[in-house]
Amino acid sequence: MWHDPGLWIALGVSALFIAVGVVLHRVFVRVLKGPEGDSVAHPPEDKAQP
Repeated sequence: MWHDPGLWIALGVSALFIAVGVVLHRVFVRVLKGPEGDSVAHPPEDKAQP
């Protein structure tokens, strides 16, 4: 069983998907927990009002 090349390909692809999922999870959490941008912190000012 352990000498089958298809097994190693499947294990490698599975490990790759798990690694990519962990990296994307860390990126999303970092982006969502990051500081708010200027567009959110300061609403746009209306120039027409005095």
